[in-house]
Amino acid sequence: MQQNHIRAETIARANARLVKTQSQIPLTKVWGGGEVASADGLRFVVPVRSLNAGHNGKYFNEQRGVTYYEFMNNQFAGIQGIVIPGTLGESPYLLDGLMEHPHELQPQQLITDTAGYSDLMFGLFWLLGFQFSPRLADLGDTRLWRLDPNAHYGVLNGVARHTLHRDWLTQHWDDFLRVAGSLKMGMVKPSELVRSLQRGRRVATLGRAIGELGRIFKTLHVLNVIADPGYRRHGLLQLNRHEGRNGLSRKVFHGQRGELRQKYRDGQEDQLGALGLVVNALILWTTRYMDAALQELRSEGFEVNPEDVARLSPLTSKHFHMLGRYHFHASEAVLRGELRPLRDRKRWTTSC
Repeated sequence: MQQNHIRAETIARANARLVKTQSQIPLTKVWGGGEVASADGLRFVVPVRSLNAGHNGKYFNEQRGVTYYEFMNNQFAGIQGIVIPGTLGESPYLLDGLMEHPHELQPQQLITDTAGYSDLMFGLFWLLGFQFSPRLADLGDTRLWRLDPNAHYGVLNGVARHTLHRDWLTQHWDDFLRVAGSLKMGMVKPSELVRSLQRGRRVATLGRAIGELGRIFKTLHVLNVIADPGYRRHGLLQLNRHEGRNGLSRKVFHGQRGELRQKYRDGQEDQLGALGLVVNALILWTTRYMDAALQELRSEGFEVNPEDVARLSPLTSKHFHMLGRYHFHASEAVLRGELRPLRDRKRWTTSC
């Protein structure tokens, strides 16, 4: 079973079918169209000897561990997951998750926490046609940049004090296009390119130029965060959804004290990929029945407010049994593709 079915390729194909089915349920259209995604990491202690695990005192204390960096769209579906050794940063892997997932829905905007932020990533995202929207800590200390030192920006004139090197952008413009083309054609992985551009504390000349380009779009992002409450809520909502998915993943990954005991990277990727697949299956199951319940309420003449529907979440887990025996005996109706009967609404409202 493990040799023939539990592999990265088969898990990815099965996951693609779940994500596609999730996107076709009417309820998910209220949550979003799949054009927005977020990235966040789940930390797992690896108590066995493994070259792929690393020390990180912030998350693993004296132990070693890895990070499962998962990408989730705004329909609550996990579209990609990457295993990162505990000592490495997360930002080099952002574009890997966006560009290498096998799903039809292609997110155009990625929302992350502060750990995924750098000027270089802002530049690479723009070159590839994506919008990068990280949540920035210490927003008041963030620099704002201008192209023209003599321009007057009104109330922002004293804030945007730092001037970009316009000549860097013009000199390296052809290099920018070659980098974008190589990434689009799959000739180089984004994470490998990022690591080559910023080795340790030294950043290559091309990397500094791309970072200079990224400062333009970082400045626009900061101004949007400051001026647009809807933009702020949009990002915070998606990150809160992702935190909820992380909580569900933790409940599913309850065996062996929540520790990852695979020694090799392939085994770790397979196990955590299977975790993402199971969580997607649970979310799909809950979404289908929530959508069926809403349809039944509407058919009975009850008023269903769109604002209330938008606040629904398929991340609840009280109706799933994580521990105990598992029985895989489906009724005839389920085998025909039908849903199980919904609970009696009148009895449910009375008990509440």
